[in-house]
Amino acid sequence: MAASLNQGVDSAVTAEEIAQAFQEAGLEALSSEKLTQFETYLALLLKWNAKLNLTSIREPKAIIRRHFVECIQCAQALPQLQEGSTLLDFGSGGGLPGIPIAICRPEIQVTLAESQRKKTAFLREAVRTLGVQVEVFDGRVEDMPEERRFSIVTLRAVDKMAEACREAVSRITLHGWIVVFSTTGKEAEINETLPEIQWRQRLRIRGLEKGEILFGQGS
Repeated sequence: MAASLNQGVDSAVTAEEIAQAFQEAGLEALSSEKLTQFETYLALLLKWNAKLNLTSIREPKAIIRRHFVECIQCAQALPQLQEGSTLLDFGSGGGLPGIPIAICRPEIQVTLAESQRKKTAFLREAVRTLGVQVEVFDGRVEDMPEERRFSIVTLRAVDKMAEACREAVSRITLHGWIVVFSTTGKEAEINETLPEIQWRQRLRIRGLEKGEILFGQGS
């Protein structure tokens, strides 16, 4: 699988180096297959970022530290769900955290929602190359069919966070989860925006002084 994944994609960092970075961050060990997928995903981000602003971080090892580590940390902390549970990555951008979650938690059916066409082109290419079972929704979450609901909705680096949180809550199933990548001190504002959510866990992001991930559950 490693050869097929890396065909035509030049990674600046090897899977072994990625594994070392994950180990140093205290993450649970990943299989060699998953590490190869992250190696390929990194190479795709670097290639497309040269012409499309997927991330302001350009240095490969910094992408691993800043993006991959916290997204994998989130994936590994998600509650255990039944097979066939669904997750919506709200405003997915470059596929973070949706693609790392799809790699780490294949039992969850992931949908990446992104309204910018150039970014959805990247997401489709990444999904195809990585071989993950992921849906790409080309449009705004607000334009999704009204009946679509998800077991989990994640929000990371989205515009107009308060409005996005309100829309996200309307998209979770009964007792579904909302996962917000935030910073220390923002809890009160998010609690005020989402009074119906019970916050079950606050996870400090490794390597990011004020970063945290909030896990909330609907009633």
